[in-house]
Amino acid sequence: MREPGFAELFTPKLFTVLREGYGFSALKADAVAALTVAVVALPLSMAIAIASGVTPDRGLHTAIVGGFLVSALGGSRFQIGGPAGAFIVLVAATVTQHGFDGLILATLLSGLILLAMGLLRLGTFIKYIPYPVTVGFTAGIAVIIFASQFKELLGLTLIGKEPGAIIPKVAALEGAWTTISLPAVAISLLSIMIIVAVRRLRPHWPAFLIAVCVGSITTWMIGLPIETIGTRFGGIPQLLPSPQLPALSLTKIGAVLPAALSFALLGGIESLLSAVVADSMTGRRHRSNSELVGQGIANIGSALFGGFCVTGTIARTATNVRAGAHGPVAGMLHAAFLLLFILLAAPLLSYVPLATLAAVLVVVAWNMIEKQEIATLFRASRGDAVVLLATLLLVIFRDLTEGILVGFGIGTLLFLHRMAQAVEIERPQPLIETDLADRGEEGRTPYDVALATNPDVIVYRISGAFFFGAAASVAAALDRIGEHPKAYVIDFSAVPLLDSTAAATIEGFVRKAHRKGAIVYIAGARPAVRRTLLTHGARPPHARYRKTLSGAVEAAHADIEGTRLPEAGGMGSELAEP
Repeated sequence: MREPGFAELFTPKLFTVLREGYGFSALKADAVAALTVAVVALPLSMAIAIASGVTPDRGLHTAIVGGFLVSALGGSRFQIGGPAGAFIVLVAATVTQHGFDGLILATLLSGLILLAMGLLRLGTFIKYIPYPVTVGFTAGIAVIIFASQFKELLGLTLIGKEPGAIIPKVAALEGAWTTISLPAVAISLLSIMIIVAVRRLRPHWPAFLIAVCVGSITTWMIGLPIETIGTRFGGIPQLLPSPQLPALSLTKIGAVLPAALSFALLGGIESLLSAVVADSMTGRRHRSNSELVGQGIANIGSALFGGFCVTGTIARTATNVRAGAHGPVAGMLHAAFLLLFILLAAPLLSYVPLATLAAVLVVVAWNMIEKQEIATLFRASRGDAVVLLATLLLVIFRDLTEGILVGFGIGTLLFLHRMAQAVEIERPQPLIETDLADRGEEGRTPYDVALATNPDVIVYRISGAFFFGAAASVAAALDRIGEHPKAYVIDFSAVPLLDSTAAATIEGFVRKAHRKGAIVYIAGARPAVRRTLLTHGARPPHARYRKTLSGAVEAAHADIEGTRLPEAGGMGSELAEP
């Protein structure tokens, strides 16, 4: 197979979409999706900025400049860039240690690092991060965000600056318990209830914006004595600042370089995870290295306009897809709508209560914790549970980068252990086995060449250890299927082991096949492999299991023809095999 050239690897998806033909209907779809995402991004960007220790306008500048460049120059059709909750801890720590100028410089350097990572094609290697590590660090970040919002949720008054580390933070909050503000608590609870109710009763309505509007109007009409954006920050400027370089010196660069490396590592992981989520929702494929280049340029642009680190955001990207976006123009228009909002409505944003923005972040943090995936990993194996817990606890109590590295290390050791256990000693077999008649005592039927040539059934064979390092390649191969068959058969007979990342990949493929009306048969899976697949959701009726490849192909054809074969021992016994 020919290696892709430079242009194929680094052409932004915007150019690809425009070359395909871009008409008024596509523009209309992108505009509707962009407005939907902008309504979600407006309160989120301000809330994340405040939680990160900077003014709310900086969050909006990040979403406008960074979000526009991420969509215009990135490698994903649907990526929405902006400030992310995952960065709150790192940004707050950088501001505390180096000041706001140090944060801007770290953001600029992280952009250069991401740009270099993309050009060196390192985006390909981020796929090697195991699934339990991504679930663990996302949950850890969510816990930290949740803890960081108690001060605003309860209206507490702290003596001195709020600590960044989780244990001193909890101690400081406990010491300020007597300063709790009942009006702030009331607005926080009202905002959370509105968000939950709107999402349940009217899921397509902008729950965050409705909560912000109701909280602001209530605070203004009753005259509640709680802090707002206006009382703490003096309001939101109506214009973007002029671009300018931060102060540069070798001493300052050396001081903020660790923070810049952390921004780049987390930004690369977060953006590519978001692009993978968009791919799984749409069946498209992103260009990972082109995405890193786009993220790098976006961070440089954000720093020049006084913003901080920007990355692809999973929640806003998923909202963009669900709203019917056609391509990157939606992300660019979302940035334009945010700019329009601050041009027209900046004075009104001064009335937004900080308790309401804290409520928004609390809901975001709760949704970030992948509760079902955590339960699945704990059921799947003790090894995956150890990786998840190690990553989670280190992210919460130590450092996010340290959590990722240690989780990756444990995951690698676990994989080596599983590989060692997968070695089998088989009984020697004769070089020439006795041929069996087509029809004999075992009831074998003659080979039917139609089974191998019928376009309604596509057969794939996976060979070797199927683990987190190979999951992306297998997913790409499955997604490149040009045909639209009625059934897929995946032969697992040559797969000695399978981890949670690989199982999640197969489960995602099963879901996509089901949406297209196709059945997936899994043939020859060993008991341990089959058990892991079942635990992760690849189960009947969408995924069906057979002991042999020929049995799976025959059953697939029978299903298509409406003459489903009786199962030997029944499906229950098939799944219950040791």
